[in-house]
Amino acid sequence: MRLTQLLAMAARVKLPPNYRHGIYRPGTVGEKANNPPGRRRKKVFVEPISKEDWKVFRGDTVEILIGKDAGKQGLVNQVIRARNWVFVEGLNTHYHYIGKTADYPGMYVPTEAPLLLRQISLVDPTDRKPTEVEWRYTEEGERVRVCVRTGRIIPMPVHQRRDGVIPEQWIDGPKDTSVDDALDKTYRPSLKVFEEEIMELQGIVETRRARKSYWY
Repeated sequence: MRLTQLLAMAARVKLPPNYRHGIYRPGTVGEKANNPPGRRRKKVFVEPISKEDWKVFRGDTVEILIGKDAGKQGLVNQVIRARNWVFVEGLNTHYHYIGKTADYPGMYVPTEAPLLLRQISLVDPTDRKPTEVEWRYTEEGERVRVCVRTGRIIPMPVHQRRDGVIPEQWIDGPKDTSVDDALDKTYRPSLKVFEEEIMELQGIVETRRARKSYWY
């Protein structure tokens, strides 16, 4: 087993039985605040969808089918498969009143509420209309998403990291460390102690000799 697999297994958060997933990732501060130790919540039954049948990913353009924002289109910015939840950027928002103190009146903050997978539909990029999608294989053996209505291929969104950075489109700035500098070996291991290395660099020669000592 590879070391990376062992590290990934150690980094996984062990969830208690009948754990109820929320909008926060397990192990984060927000998740711990919503699920304090010893708190029991009712189990939520979710329609099981296998990883191979999942069709909506972060970065896809979808259209909301029901609710106050029905008919509007937006980008998916978060997906929680454990609850069949999809968050659309700037749509299906709820407002929360926070920050009220003795000296500050507080303010309303919009928060995107989750949508179930059956409440949205993928958008065909050719005509910008909602469509059903199914997985198919090309002649080269590549697995792609195909629009049932038109038969066109819906390309997969560009992979993003958790912080929203797209590695293929990243441009190094003046404070970013280049790959060559990161891989450059600047440390040379030595059996000498720190004082001996300093003396060697400064050209200091030690002429003193320690007196013999006996253990008895």
